[in-house]
Amino acid sequence: MLEYLVTQMYSRGLSTRDVEEAFRDPYSGQLLLSRTAVSEITDSLWEDYQHFCQRDLSAFEVEYLFMDAVYESLRRVGNVKEALLCAWGICRDGRKILLHLALGNKESTAAWRDFIRDMQRRGLPVPTMITSDGAPALIAVIEEVYPHSLRQRCLMHKTTNILSKVPQAQQQAVKRSVQAIFNAPNRATADLLVQDFIAHYGQEFPSATTCLQDDLEACLSFLRCPPLHHKRIRTTNLIERAFEEQRRRTKTIPRFWNEKSCLKLVFATLMQASERWQNVRMSEVEVAMLKQLRRQLGLESPAAEEQPEVQAQAV
Repeated sequence: MLEYLVTQMYSRGLSTRDVEEAFRDPYSGQLLLSRTAVSEITDSLWEDYQHFCQRDLSAFEVEYLFMDAVYESLRRVGNVKEALLCAWGICRDGRKILLHLALGNKESTAAWRDFIRDMQRRGLPVPTMITSDGAPALIAVIEEVYPHSLRQRCLMHKTTNILSKVPQAQQQAVKRSVQAIFNAPNRATADLLVQDFIAHYGQEFPSATTCLQDDLEACLSFLRCPPLHHKRIRTTNLIERAFEEQRRRTKTIPRFWNEKSCLKLVFATLMQASERWQNVRMSEVEVAMLKQLRRQLGLESPAAEEQPEVQAQAV
């Protein structure tokens, strides 16, 4: 019970010093639990993290894969921040799952490739779609490793990029036009709204217009997926909110002593956030649409789907 209480206090925002003070006898002033003892107890989080990084992923039928990174300072590298690569997914049964977390140093092509290969080694199925921000290295690896899956550009990051190229006085009007495109119910409507945007803002804001058109195909990939899922799969907002909780916890720490202390705390905060994630609706209609889309993309063969029925008839 004591170990559980300490790890919960630590992962919810209390430093080892705070936990130590919480266990000080109010009458004698004597410490009932030292910071050293707190650190030793919270090492169970490191064991949990190591187990997390080795678990079999083949049981998760991931339809939508999301990847992003958060940066933290490690004492061993001075003031340089290092990337913590993160992956999560939405499964065919509607569950949202935190899949992997690892130190990536920089968001390099090699780091992202190793990160994804590790998940594949543990049995991660090929997803229908992968959503990411516009990091060139990550995009390059997604297209290399998952050439047949859809790639979705995070529309939250994309909108921010477009608006950064527009004077503040006009940002609200431009934002409404961009949101209309990204909220379109189908590709035909989205294409018409893009042309309207170009005609209206092309001369006045050429940089913003160019930014909108850059990687536009990936921005609209979500429109091929079940409409019920559109709002949940076109951004990396889910992990951004979890990162906000993690930053709230780590902002009081100038930098971590080492890789171990960083990973065990970030892992604990992200796991707590993931436990509050709500499932996505996956009715027979959505599952059928995803199966059809996977066949169109060459990710799933009709013969494989029909095989169990043939065997059942033979029995």
